[in-house]
This record gives sequence, C-alpha cells and structure tokens, in this order.
Amino acid sequence: MSERQDPIRVMVVDDHPMWRDAVARDLAESGFDVVATAGDGDQAVRRAKAAAPDVLVLDLNLPAKPGVQVCKELVGHNPALRVLVLSASGEHADVLEAVKSGATGYLLKSASTEELLDAVRRTAVGDPVFTPGLAGLVLGEYRRLASDPAPSTAPDEPRAPQLTDRETEVLRLVAKGLSYKQIAERLVISHRTVQNHVQNTLGKLQLHNRVELVRYAIERGLDDE
Repeated sequence: MSERQDPIRVMVVDDHPMWRDAVARDLAESGFDVVATAGDGDQAVRRAKAAAPDVLVLDLNLPAKPGVQVCKELVGHNPALRVLVLSASGEHADVLEAVKSGATGYLLKSASTEELLDAVRRTAVGDPVFTPGLAGLVLGEYRRLASDPAPSTAPDEPRAPQLTDRETEVLRLVAKGLSYKQIAERLVISHRTVQNHVQNTLGKLQLHNRVELVRYAIERGLDDE
C-alpha cells in the first residue's frame, strides 16, 4: 500500500495549554500539519469545521462541551474525520463511550511520544488504535472483515437473527475485553475457532460500521457480569 504523500492535517484539542502545545509541537516537528488547536469543546467544534483536519487528537475532559459530544458532532458533520482520543482515563466505560461517539482510536496520555505519532499515522488511514480490550478487538476484527465483505442478504431477512449459544458466549467474552487467546483458553477451543465465531456473528448481525458490534453488545448488556 502506498504511503500518502501530503502531510496529515491534525488538530489538537485539550484544555491544558502546556500539554496541548507540547503535543502540537511534537506533531509539527515530526512532519504533521497542525492546522488548529482548541482549549474547550465549543471552540473545538467551530475551529475543526473551519480547519478541516484529517485527524482530531481529542481530550475527553473539556470545559463548555464534553469530548464525546465534540466527537459526535464533528463526525456527524464530516464522516471522513478520524478522531483519536488522547485521555488520562483508561476506564472501560470511557473507552466505550468514545467508540459509541465515533472515535477511530483511543490512546492513554501515558503513551510515549513515539506511540502518539504512530497512533496519529495509523488513525489517519482508518486503522483502529485502542487500549487493549473490547474496542481494539472488535474494531480490528471488523477492519479485517471489511476487506472481504459478505454477499448482501435478502431484504426480507430478519433484522436480528438468533446467535447460537456458543456465538453468544464468545460475544459476551469479547464485550468483557478478553483477547482471542484468553477466550480460546477459557472455552477450550482454538484461536481460529474464536475468530470464526466473531466473523459469523458480524455476518449474522449484518453490522455495517466499526461501532455497531460494540453497541450491540452494550445494548444487550453483554459487557456486564
């Protein structure tokens, strides 16, 4: 796959000026085109619409308007926008909320500069970059499946087909954030069988974007005990 030649346009949103400036400087020094910065949610929405970045590096904890709302509004306005959440929180609920609002990736602020630069590059091409667990597992699986889409189904097919007991069991463990390896060990099946179950589940549920399987699992409480 050929690398894009033009610099990736990035906007940095964080309410801490020193942190925001440091991230913007690191990105600029590494060849990114930092087109805007913002310190609160309202400012972020206005400036992002005007500056049209490829990637929004976004803190969740913002004054005026929370980061998830900023993400939802801007991705709704421009579905091609990639959002990389850069947060101090590694809480499962915060990661899920970011995914549901349309974020492409989620990185902790404890990440190194190199990890951040790599995450922005990967986010720009639509690669899911996430803390371990639910979001990365499901989004990564969807990305693999997206390159080989299943044939379209008949329009009168039921909207929410039944999953087998084993598929439900695998989806519940996916929703809890277990890795394929952990799921395989727990269910005493192979890594490949786990992948096949996830594939079959995505196909049966006819999920068409990166957040829908996550949302499906959450709505049905599959990530709860």
